[in-house]
Amino acid sequence: MIKFAYTILYVSDVKRTAEFYSKTFGFEVRFIAPGDEYAELNSGSTTLSFAAHSLAHSGLKDGFQAADLKAKPFAMEVGFTTVDVPALVEKAIAAGATLVEEPKEKPWGQVVAYVRDLEGFLIEICTPMD
Repeated sequence: MIKFAYTILYVSDVKRTAEFYSKTFGFEVRFIAPGDEYAELNSGSTTLSFAAHSLAHSGLKDGFQAADLKAKPFAMEVGFTTVDVPALVEKAIAAGATLVEEPKEKPWGQVVAYVRDLEGFLIEICTPMD
C-alpha cells in the first residue's frame, strides 16, 4: 500500500516559515533540525515540512524554481479547511500572508479564499466538503 506521507516546501527561512504556519494554522512544530535547514509540523496523517533552499540545491543537480512573491504563484497549493474562512484569512494576513482572493462561495456551497505565505506559496483556505 502506498501512503501520501509528506509535502516539503523549499523556503529561504525554515524556522520563520514553520513559525508562521504554527502561529497561523495551529500546527505544532514537531521538529526543527540543527542549523534550521529542515522542519516538520504535526498536521495530521500527512506531514507538512519545510526545507532550506540549500537542501534542494544539494539534491537537485539542475536546481529548482524558488517561490517568489513577486512572481505568479506556482500551479499548486496547500489547502486548509475551517468553518470560519474569513476569520482564518484575517489571521493569516495579520501573520504576514498576502491576500490573493477574498472568501467567495462556490456554486457547490464551499467557501474558498486564497492567500500566499511569507515565501509566496499559495494557500487555499476553505470550508470542509461534507
